[in-house]
Amino acid sequence: QKAIIIGATSGIGQEVARILVQQGWHIALPAEEEALHALQATAPDRIVTEQLDVTEETAPLHLHNLIEKLGGMDLFFLSSGVGHQNRDLQPDIELNTARTNVEGFTRMVTAAFNYFKKEAPAIAVISSIAGTKGLGVAPAYSATKRFQNTYIEALAQLARMQHLDIHFTDIRPGFVATDLLKSGKYPMLMKADRVAQHIIKALREKRRVVVIDGRYRVVVFFWRMIPRWLWERLPITN
Repeated sequence: QKAIIIGATSGIGQEVARILVQQGWHIALPAEEEALHALQATAPDRIVTEQLDVTEETAPLHLHNLIEKLGGMDLFFLSSGVGHQNRDLQPDIELNTARTNVEGFTRMVTAAFNYFKKEAPAIAVISSIAGTKGLGVAPAYSATKRFQNTYIEALAQLARMQHLDIHFTDIRPGFVATDLLKSGKYPMLMKADRVAQHIIKALREKRRVVVIDGRYRVVVFFWRMIPRWLWERLPITN
């Protein structure tokens, strides 16, 4: 089986890549970073790389180059994203977040969708439970994650309308100990390798939406029950 993983230089994406390699997958990683050298050394005949930046217009071309190097693609896994707390609402932070989480996300997912019109594959993306409600400390992050949730839902419907056999998985983790959360104290912080194991299980079971883990499923359940007038008055900081 062959997978392309966007965002494997660290955190969840890197752990998912490591597990898939252990399971015998052939994978393509859109980077030639030092952080990937150790992983590539474990299976040099099954890992290919190429520079790719999701915020650049040439990213779909590099994706197709990776597909050719890999000899096909069964799974497109998007783990690339940025997020920041932005209480001061600095415009550059908000716009950079949207550039990666909306523009880059859309560019890569549509490229994968159009490629898979000829195949019978899977598209999996890491969004976040932050898309459940608008978080005042991170407006762009929570809004872009809601965008991702809705976009995948729309593509799943579009695939059915076009009679395409594409399976979608929207992965919504809670707080994970990655570079994204290197500042601040977060409750119920999960390790990336543990989250990656949940993801592999969800992919194997072909889950449509998965919230990781059980504690966060409870959190999201109650978040959704809070009326808007009350939510907007809650001093949520992390």
